[in-house]
Amino acid sequence: MNDIRRPRLRTVSVGLGSGAATALLAGSALGLFALPAVAADTPNGHTPTVTVKRGGPARTVPFVVDRSGEAVVTLSSQASGVSWGTKGSESAVVSAYVDGRYATDIVIPSDQPIARSFSLGHLRRGPHRLQFRFADDRSPQGASSAQLGNASVQVYGEGSDLGLVLKNAPVLYGRNLAALGDQFQSSTTDTPVFAYHEILPAQTADHKVIQYTVIWSNEDGGTNSPALMARWGRTTDIEWAYRVEVDAEGTPVPGTGVYQAANHQTLNFAGTYENNRPLLETCTSNNNLCDKVDDPMRFSLAPTQTLSEGQPREHMMDTNSWLYPVMAQEMTREGKIESPTNPDSPELGDQRTYLYLAVAHTASPSNQAGNVGLSIGVRLKGSDKLYTSNHNTDSWSITREGTAATTIELPAGTKPSDIAEVVGLRTPVQETGASLTVTRIARAFFLQQNYLPGASFIDWTGEKTLTQEAPTAVLWTASS
Repeated sequence: MNDIRRPRLRTVSVGLGSGAATALLAGSALGLFALPAVAADTPNGHTPTVTVKRGGPARTVPFVVDRSGEAVVTLSSQASGVSWGTKGSESAVVSAYVDGRYATDIVIPSDQPIARSFSLGHLRRGPHRLQFRFADDRSPQGASSAQLGNASVQVYGEGSDLGLVLKNAPVLYGRNLAALGDQFQSSTTDTPVFAYHEILPAQTADHKVIQYTVIWSNEDGGTNSPALMARWGRTTDIEWAYRVEVDAEGTPVPGTGVYQAANHQTLNFAGTYENNRPLLETCTSNNNLCDKVDDPMRFSLAPTQTLSEGQPREHMMDTNSWLYPVMAQEMTREGKIESPTNPDSPELGDQRTYLYLAVAHTASPSNQAGNVGLSIGVRLKGSDKLYTSNHNTDSWSITREGTAATTIELPAGTKPSDIAEVVGLRTPVQETGASLTVTRIARAFFLQQNYLPGASFIDWTGEKTLTQEAPTAVLWTASS
């Protein structure tokens, strides 16, 4: 059978953001997201799930929207026997279509449910069809089926804030570098997993700049993994992808659309638009972009979430914690973890042995932040030994102001209760005499056995100045 029995339509009330509309979804074909009750004809009171199988038929779900706007589907996905950490069974890929139009691929990296959102583009008021098809050609051979459930469609009106964000959001195509894999390499490595937006000020009054950032599971090129952990506090790759200025009416200002190209250049977008949405492709080993697309995989991630002011980019991983297991599993599968793990070695250790910190600091003069870096040290109870975030490599220090994420590798089995103190270290990359002032530790956690973040146990605010004459200071102690 191609579809489960014909259900009654249930109204899904969607109130996310201004201008969100109501959608109608087939209750027995997909579960209703964020509703207190399931459809009356659902067996055993459980939210129903769609299963698509290799070589099997697509599943089609009819739904109705009550006004035109930018549509987002939010759903839970999982795939039996799949793990991003297992070679040959890294993911299952499901391709989603709206009214027969190819909307997005969904790379499913786990046999555990993960909630995600994808943009479906502009939809007119009225009935529509959402179709899910198991992508045999781009799914690793170890994947045989995928499950999709708890789905809802939100439609954001033309004049709403999120409608404007979605209307101009980039569509990302996969990577097909011959040296790094086949044409479907984005289903097994460096896959784009998440996107978010920020609203930035523009020079023209009443205008604003929308910036879109993408998180990839890793980068095969660019900064090496130990340095990523020291300088950025993760081994995912987080890069701004596209930004554009819009006027007071929300119309893009001609010539302001730019993207992050190879070698981290900022180039004017000269490629193809899908309505207002630029089409970009991952085209370097460190996930920089091109504005000419030829890869068969398409990622229409919905950047509905925004980065809170004063938070590091890694905060988006903290609030979407499923990204940490994906991060760690790719490192393990690709053989990038030393064994046995050793905190005295600069090589990347088991990522569950690291303390994950976010630390805020400023440099004086401010333009010297790139020359005089900040490193963080940790002492354990009963020992004078200092474990440092940069493994005593000056170029691995934090060389940017504001709140930044970093990690400190510690002996396996270290618990929060084992930590005696956290120390700030002025680490000159080039000595200029500048000072640093550390003002906050915003969070501190370890990854649990399942690689999900544990509870944060430090939230320190103060003022510690590090100078050439006094380059270290205790920021936090167990008795703080």
